[in-house]
Amino acid sequence: MALLSVEGLKMYYTTMEGQVKAVDGIDFQLEQGEVLGIVGESGCGKSSLASTLLMLLPKNAKVIEGKVLVEGENVVEMSDNKVRKDIRWTKIALVPQGAMNGLNPIFKVGDQISEAITTHTSVPARETRQRVSELLHLVAVDPSWGRRYQHEFSGGMKQRAMIAMSLALNPKILIADEPTTALDVIVQAGIIRLLLSIRSEFKTSIILITHDLALVAQMSEKTAIMYAGKFVEYGSTKEVYKQAAHPYTLGLLEAFADIRKPKENLTAVPGSPPDLITPPTGCRFHPRCPYAKSICSEVDPVPEKVSETHVVACHLWKEIREMRRTRA
Repeated sequence: MALLSVEGLKMYYTTMEGQVKAVDGIDFQLEQGEVLGIVGESGCGKSSLASTLLMLLPKNAKVIEGKVLVEGENVVEMSDNKVRKDIRWTKIALVPQGAMNGLNPIFKVGDQISEAITTHTSVPARETRQRVSELLHLVAVDPSWGRRYQHEFSGGMKQRAMIAMSLALNPKILIADEPTTALDVIVQAGIIRLLLSIRSEFKTSIILITHDLALVAQMSEKTAIMYAGKFVEYGSTKEVYKQAAHPYTLGLLEAFADIRKPKENLTAVPGSPPDLITPPTGCRFHPRCPYAKSICSEVDPVPEKVSETHVVACHLWKEIREMRRTRA
């Protein structure tokens, strides 16, 4: 049994203009100690998916159908109290997007980490303080800094403090939403090493949400390419990168510089992401796809197996692969 299994998950927001189909039929599995990278443009539903896994949804959001199975238990069917008690922080924790701004400026950082512990457990105050010190030490922050305020922390230290907070109750799954955004490359490297060491030491599974293809290639065993609320390609990272089959994945890779290759012009994916209230019919990528045919605008493609560990949702992936092989 997979640690996390998501089956046919759909979550829509209700607005005055209509329903926003932010998460629209997502399937994937995550094993213990595995890293899944989710890549896609802004607005494709990555952060909405993260919120849905934890059932941290605003009033206008609703799971339409599907399952989120954590060790066999369906989180979607749980009451809010049970999710709060048995799932959040204990089994799945989130390092949210913009985590550097997530600390409260009027409370000491250590007190905010301890609150995550005392809210969910009845651990004595002395043990809580000891746990906070251990967590700060784990993320390479001097435990004495727990007595300071967030404005005294650098950007990288704030990010590490938020990671420490997310690890307060030893969750089995850590969702890291854009963990390296707005950090310089040296600090980014430190955060990456930290996440990998957490995975190695505690066998923590990680869902890495990012725009950074290089980061996913470095960290993840599996990669999901998300577009307009759907996974258009999903599989082992090696296969998705080396044998990309979906035109959107190919476009992302061609827009990414490879320092190992000679200098070349990069090609951007044309157009803009669609409106998720009224997404295109058929394949949602077809208005931007250079290979699109009439079937693409008429029929929503069903995911097909490229291999046992690689699936793609595209009517033309075999034709595109043969065409590109011929050109090469």
